[in-house]
Amino acid sequence: MDQVTSMAKSASADVKRTKLSADDWEREALVLIADKGIQGLAVEPLARRMGITKGSFYWHFSNRDALLEQTLAGWEKHDSRNLKTSLGSIDQPRERLRDFFRRVGREHLTHEVYRALCAAASNPIVSPVLKRVTDRRMSYLATAYKELGLDSRAAENQARLAYSAYLGFLQLQGQEQAPDVESDTFEGYLEHVIQQLLD
Repeated sequence: MDQVTSMAKSASADVKRTKLSADDWEREALVLIADKGIQGLAVEPLARRMGITKGSFYWHFSNRDALLEQTLAGWEKHDSRNLKTSLGSIDQPRERLRDFFRRVGREHLTHEVYRALCAAASNPIVSPVLKRVTDRRMSYLATAYKELGLDSRAAENQARLAYSAYLGFLQLQGQEQAPDVESDTFEGYLEHVIQQLLD
């Protein structure tokens, strides 16, 4: 390789490095977490997936844990925003709950990330994020059940039951034992779950 070609490649890498933002790294980190779990998040394989050198990572993050913290902070904000904007706009609690259950078939990435976080619940970076997200979702469910007429204790218990069904389905998906979310079988299963948890 001559010197001009080498310089051109180096300049091209510099341009790509400066054009990549922290958000780009965080987005790709989420995909890697969903695919390989928290333990699979490492700088070198992430850089390879993005088609750049490992060195460019350090323009945005001091280390792998800094990337994980920022990535999970962004994911948590997205999850909170979804609850408020998408589901919070539905007035009727029964329809709000139905929509919550239906969401397991949509937003595939966020559910895959959540399952990966559950598998790494003892990780000191993951643990507080997982707790806040779970508490927020459970509170959302309990509020909807209270609006349907349950007292506080019964609403909290029903919320736990509903959330357990959600977590169980994610676990089955991870083991490839759940119906495909695009299938009629999934629709039948979902209607059955909704009927059991709402009626």
